[in-house]
Amino acid sequence: MRKTLLFPLGALTGACLTLLVASPHGGVWAARAAAGADDAYSQLNLFGEVFERVKASYVEKPDNAKLIEGAITGMVTSLDPHSRYMNDKAWTEMQETTSGEFGGLGIEVTMEEGLVKVVSPIDDTPASKAGIMSGDLISKIDGDAVQGMTLEQAVNKMKGPVDTKTKLTIVRKGADAPLDIAITREIIHVRPVRFHVENGDIGYIRVTSFNEQTTDGLKKAIAAISREIPQEKLAGYVMDLRNNPGGLLDQAVSVSSAFLQRGEVVSTRGRNPEETQRFTAHGGDLTKGKPLVVLVNGGSASASEIVAGALHDHKRATIIGTRSFGKGSVQTIIPLGAGNGALALTTARYYTPSGRSIQAQGIAPDIEILQDVPPELKGRMDTMAESQMRGHLQAADGTEQTGSQSYVPPKEEDDKALHAAYDFLHGVTANAVAAKPAPKAAVPN
Repeated sequence: MRKTLLFPLGALTGACLTLLVASPHGGVWAARAAAGADDAYSQLNLFGEVFERVKASYVEKPDNAKLIEGAITGMVTSLDPHSRYMNDKAWTEMQETTSGEFGGLGIEVTMEEGLVKVVSPIDDTPASKAGIMSGDLISKIDGDAVQGMTLEQAVNKMKGPVDTKTKLTIVRKGADAPLDIAITREIIHVRPVRFHVENGDIGYIRVTSFNEQTTDGLKKAIAAISREIPQEKLAGYVMDLRNNPGGLLDQAVSVSSAFLQRGEVVSTRGRNPEETQRFTAHGGDLTKGKPLVVLVNGGSASASEIVAGALHDHKRATIIGTRSFGKGSVQTIIPLGAGNGALALTTARYYTPSGRSIQAQGIAPDIEILQDVPPELKGRMDTMAESQMRGHLQAADGTEQTGSQSYVPPKEEDDKALHAAYDFLHGVTANAVAAKPAPKAAVPN
């Protein structure tokens, strides 16, 4: 049985994930048998020798399980930024995360050059209220240096009982010195969809993540907006995916389906042609073809890019904002048996309906809008893109793109991209830089 997931988890921020339910050893032994005379396995003798030497001679008696876990972690993380080994605790926490409720601070993080990097704070969580920003680097947790910790160790250290405090030391681009920020832990209830009616004729829908509650939340939002605004007065919808790091793949497909009658949403392509999978729209357009604007920026990754890419390729939506992150790879989650955790291994790239790979390129907006960044934040609000991550998968074709602006003004009246979306739906030409459109290509239907 195979279940495909796409959700934000630590180093797998926004990663496209496939859950493979199978024998924990079958694939390994099958590969070994197929390798035949491949001398790669002879190198395991070297590993065995090093392992025995460490056990016999290290200054303190090492923990065998920790040695093995460290070796596996090093092997997998050497492949690319998104492949990794999860021990049993991390695997359990990952499964809990997809439910949309967990304990913690409310930040999506990854590891970058030995420090924990904030991909984005989740709306209305302790982290966002404390002023944590996308792009912040966490150098210390409660005074302990992050350097030398694994991502799991750092994340676990940030967790704790509700109503207890933790202190994060933040290195922020442009700041004169590290910042110490105290945050009180809470149960994080991720409400992935928020909405309101704007100007009496536009439905604004904010999607912050793609968890198990997202599609249901979107359907409720569309229904509520439809009840409040008569169809003849409804100018259209704005779906805000800015700083949305990703989520479950089936939710990305379902969200796209809410605006499409039919057609392909996304395909995944692995090393072998027979591994290609295609995911199509289902359920019909709940918005009855009303005009749609999708907002993206440098913090929009993976599942967000799938949705934006699908709606753009089907000419169903106009994309406004800045170039998205460019996370276009698929990680297969392989459970390794009771107590042994799971392996997240990059196995494919995903493609938009027209056949474009997002990897290291991202989704370019139809209309580029740059926000007015406050003087104290200038130079800090450009997000490092997938293409700038060490060891990233190369773009399948085309030129790799660097990061773009991820700043979203806290006050709606200062949000130029949002107002450009409203103006667009009202038929007003935006005062913006039009991004170069992607080459035209046939879209499967």
